[in-house]
This record gives sequence, structure tokens and C-alpha cells, in this order.
Amino acid sequence: VICQEQSLEVTFKRIVKANDREYNEKFQYADNRIHTSKYNILTFLPINLFEQFQRVANAYFLCLLILQLIPEISSLTWFTTIVPLVLVITMTAVKDATDDYFRHKSDNQVNNRQSEVLINSKLQNEKWMNVKVGDIIKLENNQFVAADLLLLSSSEPHGLCYVETAELDGETNLKVRHALSVTSELGADISKLARFDGIVVCEVPNNKLDKFMGILSWKDSKHSLNNEKIILRGCILRNTSWCFGMVIFAGPDTKLMQNSGKTKFKRTSIDRLMNTLVLWIFGFLICLGIILAIGNSIWESQTGDQFRTFLFWNEGEKSSVFSGFLTFWSYIIILNTVVPISLYVSVEVIRLGHSYFINWDRKMYYSRKAIPAEARTTTLNEELGQIEYIFSDKTGTLTQNIMTFKRCSINGRIYGEVHDDLDQKTEITQEKEPVDFSVKSQADRELQFFDHNLMESIKMGDPKVHEFLRLLALCHTVMSEENSAGELIYQVQSPDEGALVTAARNLGFIFKSRTPETITIEELGTLVTYQLLAFLDFNNTRKRMSVIVRNPEGQIKLYSKGADTILFEKLHPSNEVLLSLTSDHLSEFAGEGLRTLAIAYRDLDDKYFKEWHKMLEDANAATEERDERIAGLYEEIERDLMLLGATAVEDKLQEGVIETVTSLSLANIKIWVLTGDKQETAINIGYACNMLTDDMNDMFVIAGNNAVEVREELR
Repeated sequence: VICQEQSLEVTFKRIVKANDREYNEKFQYADNRIHTSKYNILTFLPINLFEQFQRVANAYFLCLLILQLIPEISSLTWFTTIVPLVLVITMTAVKDATDDYFRHKSDNQVNNRQSEVLINSKLQNEKWMNVKVGDIIKLENNQFVAADLLLLSSSEPHGLCYVETAELDGETNLKVRHALSVTSELGADISKLARFDGIVVCEVPNNKLDKFMGILSWKDSKHSLNNEKIILRGCILRNTSWCFGMVIFAGPDTKLMQNSGKTKFKRTSIDRLMNTLVLWIFGFLICLGIILAIGNSIWESQTGDQFRTFLFWNEGEKSSVFSGFLTFWSYIIILNTVVPISLYVSVEVIRLGHSYFINWDRKMYYSRKAIPAEARTTTLNEELGQIEYIFSDKTGTLTQNIMTFKRCSINGRIYGEVHDDLDQKTEITQEKEPVDFSVKSQADRELQFFDHNLMESIKMGDPKVHEFLRLLALCHTVMSEENSAGELIYQVQSPDEGALVTAARNLGFIFKSRTPETITIEELGTLVTYQLLAFLDFNNTRKRMSVIVRNPEGQIKLYSKGADTILFEKLHPSNEVLLSLTSDHLSEFAGEGLRTLAIAYRDLDDKYFKEWHKMLEDANAATEERDERIAGLYEEIERDLMLLGATAVEDKLQEGVIETVTSLSLANIKIWVLTGDKQETAINIGYACNMLTDDMNDMFVIAGNNAVEVREELR
């Protein structure tokens, strides 16, 4: 075992043993205390002075002060310079100290939060800063996660838990995390958890939020770990009564802190401009001093120095040239007010005032959550007025992230036409906040999609329509549970998935429950349990997700949904006619500004699947190139698909988007919007939010697939 650990250490570099602080201390891992402040009592003065004297004006007046201490060239007393200089430095230092005080206060508040830690076989309240790597922590619902944890067990069946990652990636949709089946059996049994002595060998601390590689060694067996088994610091436990986790990374080693970076002294464009202006003024002052010094030398060479009585020189001791050199420095001192030290004071006062105006701005108050605007620093406020470009996400930023199921194409036929019958609701909506909704029964028409032709096809038992709806009910990451009133509650990671699963529900294919091994749905009133064989998750590279299940008849099927540009490349050649029809339908949907997904499936041979699954298990257990091997296996099995059709959901614009975009355009601010939608959808949304207008004479589409093509098209 030791040899195996050492060989893995070469790859992963980090070994953590559960419930053994003494073992882990020999590796000198960081504790769980965090520091986001820039200074402490000892370092404040030297570091702050160093930062302040990087300003050209401050450095200039420091040099001027030194010159004024030389009596041969100084006609002004030294305190005429030191008083304003000390005043400016003191005011800036007080402001910087105040900002850093609030950072210290925030750090102390976080470091002193309480968590229940398993110590000496007992759960004890412990401050976050005292948590160590290898400790086992208990989390309760709505608690922040203290460190990066390996999920061991939870109150949910099969060791599942839900987390909100808004602090990490800004997404409020819940994410699902799964404990290993061997550790989920530990449950809430403190004695079992105290005896848990598993060893985790994993990667070194890094800032990749969506990746984790490691291996858990326990009970003479090894278990592969990935990102789905890890709960990161900054997450909040949601809709889960409790869970237990083992600390893998603490404090500055956590992925949250690895992404935050070191607190730096930031300079605004106004600061840089003032430094440049001061350099020009100083250059002007040098030129003026040189001219006056030359004039003084000429004058003294002709008339003598009997008229110079304001400097401490003895008559006749200096030549006219050397006298001019000393007079140059004297003029620099006399004319020092040409460089405006008060400018920096004025700017600092203005910044402070701006920060209060931002905090008091009622138009930036978010009433739904009672959140006002907050200026967390007083050094960067004027940058808000220097904005030239805005880079914006589309979904959830320009749009409401409230998905409405509108249209679908099944086997070359469009369904979901808009009806005027007021008794029939035609929308299926999955809201982003809250992310759950109630499903009372199949007859519940609170959320309903209705198309007479589609209902007829379902009743007639059209196999393609049934397979389409079956895919929507099976291929997703939605979790379900029943509340005390017997209502089925859906927890979704994506509003798109919520809308699609709800569409299937209202058309007779109701997703009921899932376990790590099964998915149960109700098909037109009949409960059917599918064996879950594999789940091929979505990522930004794949742009699709798939699920492999075995139905009650023993058939193995792969169901897949994803971006049409990706999925169409995976289709069997026999889909040519249907592909052409569906592509036309997708273009029509995109032209209406709808978000589209392609839907396909594949029948798998039992022998082929077993061989593929064995290779997948080997890839998951690999210590090197794990992700690449898994991606290759996913590509291998997601081919020769049979196209079923496509879905189209609507995401309406946020309130005030059109007016905001118009105002920004009038201010000559350039707006860039990032979206994963089809080109037609993106253009439609562009017109809808006034980014694109009919007054624009030309629209250019850059569609290159590499840097060379894009460069040529731009030219």
C-alpha cells in the first residue's frame, strides 16, 4: 500500500488521511484560515508608503523636501513642503487603512464561523480557522461549506446532496453531488465516521472549479474520485438536511481562494493619466529652471553676485557657472507649486463622495432581495465612467432564465402551434428562482403544453412520439422528491431541463424518481423502471448529454440531446431525409428567437456495451489522462444515432433590457453578447433587445473556425 501511495504521489502530489491530524501535519498543509487583507500592523506603514510613493507627484515632493534641507540652494523652509506632503499621504493612508480594516473584519467574520467537526469521536463546534485537512465535518441545510470536502454521506438516499454554487460561478441553479456508495453507507453514525480511515491521493491545489482527480483507498479497495464527489468552499448546502464531508483542501488551498488571487494595488486610468501629466509638468519645470539658471549665470558673470542675499553663500566663493547650477535647484524649489499636489487630495475626496453616492442610489436597490448597491473599494469608482466595452452573457443576464416550452419537431413534423382557446394554457414554464415546482398528478394542468395533433399521436401510440417523450423523461439531471402534502417536487440544475421534463410530464410521460442504478417514469399511467447503466454528462466541449438505460424488455438504449450542430454529426447516414426536414424546422425555431436542442437515440448490442463499459471503468480508475480517455469512449458510443426531432424553448428578455441597451448605445458604448444559441437565434435576440436595428445598413457574419479564417474574414 505504501508503494502504491508513493507511486501515486508522483502524479497527484497530495495525500490526505481521514481522522488523522498527526499523519496529515507532516505534509505541512495550509490551515483553514484565510487572509484577503493587504496589510497588518507591522507591514502597513512600509508597504503603504511604498505604494504611495509610486505616484510621481509624491515622489517629486519627497525629492523636493530633500533639496530643501540643503541650505545652499533652499530659499524656503522645509516645513512648507512637508506639511502638505504629510497631509496627502496621511489622508490616503487613512482611506487605505479603512478599506483594509473592512477586509480584516470580513476575514475575521469568516474565520470565526462555526462548523461541527468530528474530534475524538465526538461532534464539536469548531471555528473555521481551526479546521484541518483530513477532518470530517457535518453540514446542515443552508450552511456555507467551510473547506473543499469529499462528500461521504448525506440525509438523501444514495448519498446525494444539492449545493448552490453562486459564490463560485454565479449560477443559482442547484447542483447535485454524489457520495461514493461505499461511504454513503456510513450515514450519520458517528462511531462509523470516527473509524473511517480512508486515504485520498489527489491533485495539487489548483483553480479549476469543474475538475478534480483523485483516488480513495479504503477497505483494501480503490475508488475513483471526480468533481461530482467534491463540495467546494463557498457553496451552500440546499434542500439537504445534513451531510458529512472530509476536508481535502483548506484555506488558501481551496479552489475558491486559488481563484481569488493575491490582493493587488489597483490603479485607475485617472491615476495613470495624472502620473503622465505630472511628468509633463515636471519636464516643463525642469526646462523653466534651466532657462532661469542660464540667465542667472549670464547676469552674475556681467554684474557680479552682490545682489544675491537670499541664499547662504559667501561672496566670491563660487563661479558664475556653478552659481547657475545651484540656482537651478533653488528655482526648482521656488516654483514647486507648478506641480499640483492638491490634485491628488481632490481626487481622493471625490472618490470617497462617489462611493457614498453609489451606496445611496435608490435606482440600484434590488427590492426583491433587499440588496442595495455597495462600493467595496473607494479607489476604482471613476472607472465606471470610463467604460468603453461591455461583455455580457445572454441567458439570465439579458434574459429572465425562465424557460417556456413552445415548439417541437418530431419525426419531421412540427407540433406546438399557438391556439386562441382561452381555456387551454399553451406554456410550460420552469422558473430560475425558485428552482423547484410542484407536480400533483398527470391530470394537473397548471403547467400545460397543448397541441391537438400531438395528443392524437400520443393516443394512437405513435412509436416515434413515445420515444421522443420517453427521452425527455429519462435524459436529464433532474431530481425529484415528495413533500409532506404528497406533491412531487423537482430540483433542477438547468431551467431548460425543467421545461423539457415538465413538457414530457404534461404529455403523459412523468419522471417520478431516480437512484444511482435506476430511473422510474410513469408512461401514460403505467410505472416503468429503467436500469441506469451509464450517464454521459454535459460539458462545454461536448455540448450534449446522454444516458444509457436498459428497459424492462432487456433492450439497451442510448438517449442523447444536445446542440444540433454537434448531434447531427453523430447521426447514422439513413437519417438524411429527416435531417433535412428537422434542420429547416430548427432554422424556423431559431428565427423566432427560441433555444433549440436536437434529440436522438441508439439501440445498443449487449455484448458491445459490456466491452465498452469495461473500458469506461478502466478509464475512470486511471491516474493519467483520465479525462481524455473518458472523452474518447463517449465519442465512441455516441455515433450512428437515429434522429427523433428537436425541441424549442423560449427565454424572455429581462425588464428594462431594451431601454438599457439603447441608452448604452447612445453613450457610444460597444456591447458584446456571448451566447451558445444558433446564429439565427442570436440575431433574433439582437433585434429584440435593440442591439441590432433596422437602421444598420450592413451586418457582417464572421464564421471562421480557426484564427486564420477569422482574420481573413475580418479583413
